[in-house]
Amino acid sequence: MKTLRLILGDQLNIKHSWFKNTTNDVMYCLFEMGQETDYVKHHIQKVIGFFSAMRQFTRDLKEQGHEVQYFKINDERNTQNLTKNLSNLIKEHQIKTFEYIWPDEYRLDKQLSDFCKSLNLESKAVSAEHFYTEREDLKVFFKSKKQYLMENFYRDMRKKHDILMVSNQPEGGKWNYDKSNRKKWKGEIVIPNYKHFKNDVSEVIKDIEIVDIKTFGKFETNTFSYPITRIQAIEQLKYFCEELLMHFGDYQDAMHTDEDYLFHSRLSFAMNLKLISPKDIVKTVMKYYRKHEDDIHISQVEGFIRQIIGWREYMRGMYWAFMPEYKTKNELNNYNTLPDFFWTGNTKMNCLYHAINNSLNHGYAHHIQRLMITGNYMLLTQTNPDEVDDWYLGVYVDAIEWVQLPNTRGMSQFADGGKIATKPYVSSGSYINKMSNYCANCHYDKNKKTEDDACPFNSLYWNFLDDKREQLVNNFRMGMMFSLLDKMNKEELNNIKERAHYIIENQDEY
Repeated sequence: MKTLRLILGDQLNIKHSWFKNTTNDVMYCLFEMGQETDYVKHHIQKVIGFFSAMRQFTRDLKEQGHEVQYFKINDERNTQNLTKNLSNLIKEHQIKTFEYIWPDEYRLDKQLSDFCKSLNLESKAVSAEHFYTEREDLKVFFKSKKQYLMENFYRDMRKKHDILMVSNQPEGGKWNYDKSNRKKWKGEIVIPNYKHFKNDVSEVIKDIEIVDIKTFGKFETNTFSYPITRIQAIEQLKYFCEELLMHFGDYQDAMHTDEDYLFHSRLSFAMNLKLISPKDIVKTVMKYYRKHEDDIHISQVEGFIRQIIGWREYMRGMYWAFMPEYKTKNELNNYNTLPDFFWTGNTKMNCLYHAINNSLNHGYAHHIQRLMITGNYMLLTQTNPDEVDDWYLGVYVDAIEWVQLPNTRGMSQFADGGKIATKPYVSSGSYINKMSNYCANCHYDKNKKTEDDACPFNSLYWNFLDDKREQLVNNFRMGMMFSLLDKMNKEELNNIKERAHYIIENQDEY
């Protein structure tokens, strides 16, 4: 009796229980498919990274003695469709049982669920064995609650897994050191050279060119710098602990024109492909911290732990709690079009220039660049969240819908009406100046609102509050800003709105 087991491109967990034993009765399969490269336009580095990691994972499985069917993107057997490829293998190899790991994307989950219902053979789905939580845990945790506060979930995770806890109380006396995580980096702490892996991807590039996959972004070498194996991911984690962790918390929200990554770990790509698990990461970070408590303040570690067991697990749980309706949410009724400069990087706004070009050049931007620069601008210009989702899902190498969608449509764009964020994350130029050096050499003046050289964020911010007053005026965290808006001179507000409307209608001039 032959069993066929499917491995998706983001399920490259060599530690999964599936792979503990080798047997002639089990065949694994992985596919590079047009179905996955074409449903949204992806960054070239994202496609290269996924294919390279999948190919290496296949080599690793074969070295362990597993039987693997691998279809490259230009393989003549490849129908470019998941279920058609599976059907052909089932027929060709007289498969009696089909098994797969639960997908983390609703679209694929439904496709495979429907496929299994059509089969005349036994099928089974198993856990990814990757996350701290299972898909439905968050829905159960927040059942009957009016708010879905991440902080409540995060504290429960800390207690449940005994992370940074002492006698069921938070170590250091605080649950959250977020207020200590907002320093502006001015070059006073030297950032060591980043760890770049020189993964040869020349063959992958040729195969992508042969089938003419439509991508965007830049890639000018034949080497991919992010980890594509578990061993590389562990090396990256070791580097983070030794070189960056001691300053991570302080500067995790900072932005600077001279630094693309600052003190961030660059582990998200490997983690989202499941090359390395959050438990691996937390265990390693905590072990390193315990050995170096005299040199590393708890605020540095807590800030990182919060991102892993807090935000990451929370976002996945929220995704599964509200899909598929969540993907259609547009509670603020935003329908404007994303400007061309998000695809070219050609803008005179210095903050957007650096955040977008970093994204286009590296398929990367850290969470504050995504939230408070690109996301902030998209929301202030009242951009259609469908277009926002497509850009974020395509541009970042680590973007998979389960983590991208709730972060953008919920946290960034407030399109869910406040299920994830307790307020819209919008700001004028003052916040950007506080957290970065972007404003120093900008074409626009951060202190002006309506002049030709005024920072566009300033007029857009006040116009947004006025336009969305009905939806947001009762938000308890927005009271102060609406109070200031109410005190604004009517003529001044009219001038601000006129300026903002012109910007929205002519975004590519800016």
